[in-house]
Amino acid sequence: MSLYREKEKLQNFLSDQHQDQLKTGLVPTMGALHEGHISLIHKAVSENDLVVVSIFVNPTQFNNADDLDKYPRTLEADLEKINAFNDKVIVYAPDANDVYDSNVAATNFDFDGLEFEMEGKHRAGHFDGVGTIVKKLFEIVKPTNAYFGEKDFQQLQIIKKMVAKTQLPVNVIGCPILREANGLAMSSRNERLSKEMRQNAAFIFKTLMKSKEVFGQESITATKDWVTNQFAENHDFELEYVEIADEHTLKPAIEKTKEQKYRAFIAVYTDGVRLIDNIALN
Repeated sequence: MSLYREKEKLQNFLSDQHQDQLKTGLVPTMGALHEGHISLIHKAVSENDLVVVSIFVNPTQFNNADDLDKYPRTLEADLEKINAFNDKVIVYAPDANDVYDSNVAATNFDFDGLEFEMEGKHRAGHFDGVGTIVKKLFEIVKPTNAYFGEKDFQQLQIIKKMVAKTQLPVNVIGCPILREANGLAMSSRNERLSKEMRQNAAFIFKTLMKSKEVFGQESITATKDWVTNQFAENHDFELEYVEIADEHTLKPAIEKTKEQKYRAFIAVYTDGVRLIDNIALN
C-alpha cells in the first residue's frame, strides 16, 4: 500500500504506472472505515488493475459545523485495514488545501431537481459539496470505475447525474448496503453511538422491513403514516423524515403503479447522531 498526501505526487505515480493503459478504480471515503467500505475496496480490486482509496472528510458537504467537528477521524486505523490488501491499492489522504487549491468552497450544481428531495431538503448545500468533491476526485484520479454504497442512495443518483451532465468518462457503480448483525446499516457515524443505542438502532431497519409488508397492502400515504407512528411511539429516536420515492427520479410517490420501482428513505436522530437508511419496496 502506498500513501499520498499530495495530488501532484499521486498523479505522477499514476502516470508512471501508465495509468492510461490500465483500469483504475476509485473508492471515495471520508475515513473511519468499516466493513461496508472494505466490501467496496474488494469489489474495486477484483475489477481493476489499480485502486485508489481516498480518505478525506470533505468540509463543503457539511451544513452543520458541529457534525463536521465530531465526524470520526481514524486515519491510522484506516491505513491498517487497507494494508491488508495487495499493492494494487493506493491511498490518497490529502488536506483540504490540496484538494481545493486553497479555495475551500463548493460549486453550484444543477442536478435536475434531485438535489431538492429528502437529504437536500434538510441539508442545505449538501449536494453541491458532494458534487464538488467527487468531481475533483474524478479529475485528480481519472478512474475507469468509481464505487459507492447504496446506503447513500440519493447521493449515488446525484453522482450519476453529475457524470452524465459533465460527460466525465467514469463508470459509477452502486454496491449493496452492508449491515451490522442487528440490521443497522453500516456507517462511520455508528462509531459515535453508545453500545446500548447501537443495539437499539436495529429498530430502524426492522421498521423499514415491516414497512415493505405494509406497502404491499396499503397506500403510500398509509405506509408513511405507519412508519411515522412507529417512531412516535419509540422515544429513543427522533424521526426527521420518511419518504417513499420513485427510485429513478427520487420524486415523492403519490399513487402506486405497477411500472414504477419504489424505495423508502428515512433519516432519524438518536444519541445526537443522525442516521439514514433506505430499502427497495418492490
